[in-house]
Amino acid sequence: MVAFVSAAPLMGRPAFAGAQVTGAPSPVAATVTMKASKALPFMEAPSTLKEDQYGYFGFDPLKLSSWLDQDWAAKGEVKNGRVAMLACVGWMVAEFVHLPDPQFQNPNQLQAMMQVHWGGWVQIVAFTSLFEILTLDKMFDGERDAADLDFDPIGLDTPRMRLAEVKHGRLAMLGILGLVSQQIVHKQPTFSQLGMWLSAPIGR
Repeated sequence: MVAFVSAAPLMGRPAFAGAQVTGAPSPVAATVTMKASKALPFMEAPSTLKEDQYGYFGFDPLKLSSWLDQDWAAKGEVKNGRVAMLACVGWMVAEFVHLPDPQFQNPNQLQAMMQVHWGGWVQIVAFTSLFEILTLDKMFDGERDAADLDFDPIGLDTPRMRLAEVKHGRLAMLGILGLVSQQIVHKQPTFSQLGMWLSAPIGR
């Protein structure tokens, strides 16, 4: 009986006094989900990049995707990558393989380029301009994939090869810049520079 009487005052009020203070729901902290970049996981992937493009890695430090048409940019990247891959191969070959005329015997690629007759430059500019004109409509065709120029004589056009082409093209663009820069600095053909570095007494 004593226990019943002593507990009676508590039965007339809520068990938790805090329930009388407010009836509002407790605030819920907002959560922001950040999508990490595949290239640099500690950075956020730009939301403006199209993830369905070949070679997407969530990397756009200059925010070009916020104002540049990405379909057009992807096609330009593939085209420049192809040119760079050809340039890297041509750069290596030109050091050892030359046309018979004496003016083509210089193994230094930059010097040899400056020795080309103006008629040769006219042919180069004319050919590249013609190629650009013939493919201009494909560059602005929104229904066409970046690598599709209606040219696949040996049937290599697969998703895996398209991704490989984008990756190799990016590497080649960096590679040709490195080759040209090294030759400007050292004033020697590429493979001659390699021999110079291998014979250097570093670490001996």
